[in-house]
Amino acid sequence: MGRSMSGNQQNVRFAVLPLPADDARLNEFSRTMVPHPLVYQELPYDPQYTIYNRRLTAMDMTSGSAEDAYWRLRRHVILRHTGELPIEVRGPDAERLLNLVFTRDVAKTSVGRCSYQLACDHDGGMIIDGVLVRLAGDRFWYGQADGDLSPWLKAHAPNMDVEVVDPDVWVSQVQGPESLRVLEASVDGPYPDSFGYFDAAQVRIAGQDVVITRTGFTNELGWEVYLPPDIDASAVGERILEAGKPYGMTPVAVGGARRIEAGLLNAGSDFDETVTPFAAGLGSMVNLDKADFIGKAALQNADKRRRTWGLRVAGGVARLGTGLSKDGAPAGRVCSTAWSPFQRCGVAIVRLDDPNLSSGTEIDVECRDGQTRPAETCNLPMYDEDREIPRGKRVDIPDIPRLNESS
Repeated sequence: MGRSMSGNQQNVRFAVLPLPADDARLNEFSRTMVPHPLVYQELPYDPQYTIYNRRLTAMDMTSGSAEDAYWRLRRHVILRHTGELPIEVRGPDAERLLNLVFTRDVAKTSVGRCSYQLACDHDGGMIIDGVLVRLAGDRFWYGQADGDLSPWLKAHAPNMDVEVVDPDVWVSQVQGPESLRVLEASVDGPYPDSFGYFDAAQVRIAGQDVVITRTGFTNELGWEVYLPPDIDASAVGERILEAGKPYGMTPVAVGGARRIEAGLLNAGSDFDETVTPFAAGLGSMVNLDKADFIGKAALQNADKRRRTWGLRVAGGVARLGTGLSKDGAPAGRVCSTAWSPFQRCGVAIVRLDDPNLSSGTEIDVECRDGQTRPAETCNLPMYDEDREIPRGKRVDIPDIPRLNESS
């Protein structure tokens, strides 16, 4: 008798692989697995993909191990083609609609600036987060995390003069200490003026007009480029790749450890609709003094205590799931997990059941190797608490620890 899949699911990993195709094999279902226009830069490295926003994003490559990619990010520069999905909101009532949906005041995001924005449901649970780019007074791009905010926006826009559309824009990231040097070598003409943290600018790269932002998903110095459908994306991609060659830059897969160390939450794993911004540690991203927004009433009455913390595990990597315990009783969930080459320990983002627990709590955690190990909760970010590195206010290029060193 065959064994059911559910009994062995934790020992199985799923991935999307690129395969040769002809017209006979192409079908309508491939629309849920759309590749990045610069995917050809990844194909020489035998990529394995996952689905993110119905788009493909690489989760593994032979261009280097996860540890190698980590050190290139911390010490040099990396290129990553993302699955982020920009949504365009435009029209006279664009700001009004976004202010209804988001928990922060969109009016404070001026043209040429970006802001982190999150949306909640009427019960105060988090739907999605992302980066809002203000292109004009009445035009925005919202680079959303994995999910689909468009139907939610449209459902709350009756009697508004506004459009919510998919502009078919793709995003690539250049991140690391050398990233701005790569940008300087990529642009046609001078480096953009006043290109500070969370700024946006229009530049020309290889003769193509693109929007760039001083943002990323790493908490390192970096920038992102938005590739619209009406340009030669390959020309832009080749120019950027060539500009990064002096620094050994190649495409890499999505990283885990640096994001976890930075406390950058992943939609769907680190939070979902059952988690309020306060429980997620994002209470500062909720402005209860602004005009009414979706979820405001629920959030005013919600528990304001934080339940999401970092975790350090000496000698092992925590297993995803409800493997946290304290004094023998279940204590919470491991939401994201990885090995930190810098801290030489396992790192994780966890959500605790007891909101009275906080940083410095000793806890037991089930690890990937089947062992249960002692661990300790910590603040997020785990270091660079004021995010001075991505702001360009601090240069911190760590040495690679010796193998016998540990935190």
